Amino acid sequence: MATHQSAGFAALADPTRRAVFERLARRPLSVQQIADGLPVSRPAVSQHLKVLAAAGLVAHDRDGTRRVYRVDMRGIAAMRGYLDRFWDHALAAFKAAAEKEETDA
Repeated sequence: MATHQSAGFAALADPTRRAVFERLARRPLSVQQIADGLPVSRPAVSQHLKVLAAAGLVAHDRDGTRRVYRVDMRGIAAMRGYLDRFWDHALAAFKAAAEKEETDA
């Protein structure tokens, strides 16, 4: 598995990071907006965002003096591509089994 994909899955394994990511999946937010309602501090949210960004799952834009974070779809696409390969193999195996049953009948 590629490093970027591994980092994405590893980053989302943490429940707090997953909560941060899920908030960003709804809409872009500042660190303060993300931290509101989470049981962690703003500096902790910043650290989680750093891990998510390093994994290629989030990016940010500047809005004056603050950063607004958003989901980076390129990172999601890489993870989905990895998982889709398994789905393709499963469908091919199902097709082969169905065709074998058809010829055996």
